[in-house]
Amino acid sequence: MPPPLSADRPAAQPPGRGTLDALISQTKRLRGDVDAVRRKAPEDGADPESRWQRALCDLALHQLSDLDEHLAQLRDGPSPTPAEPATEPPTAEGRTAPPTSPGGSLLSRVGSAEWNLLTDAASWSGELYRILGRDPSAPALTLDELPSVVHDEDRPLLTAMVTDCLIDGKPIDGEFRILRPDGEVRTVHMMGEPVLDAGGSTASMWAVLRDVSELRRHRRTVRETRDSLHLHRERTEHRLAVELQEAVLPPWRGSLRLPRQGPGALDVAARCLPSSTNALIGGDWYDALELPGGDSLLSVGELTGHGVTVASGMATLIGALRGMAMTGTEPGRLMGWLNQLLDASVQPALGSAVCCRYRPLTRTLSWAQAGHPVPLLFRDGTGRTLTAPDGVLLGATSGAAYGQAEVTLAPGDLLLLHTDGLIPRHSGTAAVRRLLDLAPRFGEARTAQDCVRTVVEEFGGSGHQDDACVLVARVVS
Repeated sequence: MPPPLSADRPAAQPPGRGTLDALISQTKRLRGDVDAVRRKAPEDGADPESRWQRALCDLALHQLSDLDEHLAQLRDGPSPTPAEPATEPPTAEGRTAPPTSPGGSLLSRVGSAEWNLLTDAASWSGELYRILGRDPSAPALTLDELPSVVHDEDRPLLTAMVTDCLIDGKPIDGEFRILRPDGEVRTVHMMGEPVLDAGGSTASMWAVLRDVSELRRHRRTVRETRDSLHLHRERTEHRLAVELQEAVLPPWRGSLRLPRQGPGALDVAARCLPSSTNALIGGDWYDALELPGGDSLLSVGELTGHGVTVASGMATLIGALRGMAMTGTEPGRLMGWLNQLLDASVQPALGSAVCCRYRPLTRTLSWAQAGHPVPLLFRDGTGRTLTAPDGVLLGATSGAAYGQAEVTLAPGDLLLLHTDGLIPRHSGTAAVRRLLDLAPRFGEARTAQDCVRTVVEEFGGSGHQDDACVLVARVVS
């Protein structure tokens, strides 16, 4: 086969035989090591990770086998010419077809071809006949006839590659599927260049075609087993995160009375709305707790991220919040301690929260916030936002100071706490305005649970890109 370009170039000197023998030995040793790793992988196929490991080993063995045969061919030189003794009958073009090794060796998977544009003649190697499954006695297909053996969906790709090569002189490098006469579909990788005449015009085109069906099959198996492994891990992580979230968030359903006895009690209800677009659990949480002396703790918050790590961090924050609140720590100081806890965490994270301490004897609500949406207060059929004290995101800066605000509630007042993402496609003042528009419906509700149900009916449908929590507390006496 003539060189791809007509310009005179010095012939490349092959590497020494000793060097090639050393590379072949290294390849064989590496292949043996990979095969040993493969044999150690479980064969029952039940574990997604073991299937993925075996698929990777199979792919590596396939590529190492190809490399071994490449090096051997480079060391031993080209196949015998027609003038030399042949082990098989010559083809129609007079060339000897190299023998096919068991299992389809590299030599039987790589063929070559040349198409003469001046005479429209085509010349194929015996290997190419084998790859395409065609009778060696049949004439080689011309460039115009070649698309007839290509899969319908891939013909435009072949046409574009050939056109770019012949018109613009671009090298051919692409893959397409071919249909063999026996109905088998194979994947072929084609590389080639135009051959120029003395005047610089394209006289012919040569190409090397390699059957990469097995290689692509191995890679597809690796991809499928990897995806299966990722899906298995995601499902496992999701299950663990859900179990952790359910174990940490308050187990009560419906309304909760805080404190259980005494005047000025709160009727409390809450709900966590899962994301409709993300399968992983987020770091949104809510909490309500009766404190020593009859006070009540109300809080909502969220950590950035998803998964088991975030759910674990959420559990840590809730536990710390409860413990410090039990000691009588005020909300502003609580936010400071939580910020320090996140700042000192091994796995840095950002979070937001709002924490309220309600004293039923005086109906006083003390609260603090850390970069979180402020509580909404509904009274006599209207709603408003509380004035927020100073507070930055938890974990954003060391030693941050958090302010504290206070408001006196009245019987029938309703307090709504929520996390970002409660109202899909809305944020900031737009989200607050939509919540405040629920004031008339809240006024007709009899319990906090009815109010939460109203919020869920209004905003709990599809479209949530993240988890969200809502907590409603109503002063009942």
